[in-house]
Amino acid sequence: MALNAYKPQKLYYSIKEVAEMFGLNESTLRYWETEFPFLKPKTSGPAKVRQYQEKDIEQIKLIHNLVKVRGFKLAAAKKIINSNRDGADKTADVLTRLIGVRDELMALKRQLDYVQ
Repeated sequence: MALNAYKPQKLYYSIKEVAEMFGLNESTLRYWETEFPFLKPKTSGPAKVRQYQEKDIEQIKLIHNLVKVRGFKLAAAKKIINSNRDGADKTADVLTRLIGVRDELMALKRQLDYVQ
């Protein structure tokens, strides 16, 4: 599932909100934090509550694209990110746009089918 682009912007998101954005379990996000050292959300209080910022969500979006959408193993995703970060970012952006266009076209088709 792609990031909900229409969600109002906030300074910090909880782990539950971020997990819902991507259709993931909270445990998956915690595991990715151990596997990808650049993914380090802020923590607050004695309970170490995670606070994700937009930059963290962009990192998760990239990982999600590689692992969940494109089907790479974690090791392969790490290698891609480490060797060609800009290329991986651009590919993720293009894929997100294409999914959005596909969804819009499918909605238009449903409307046309309804009219006929």
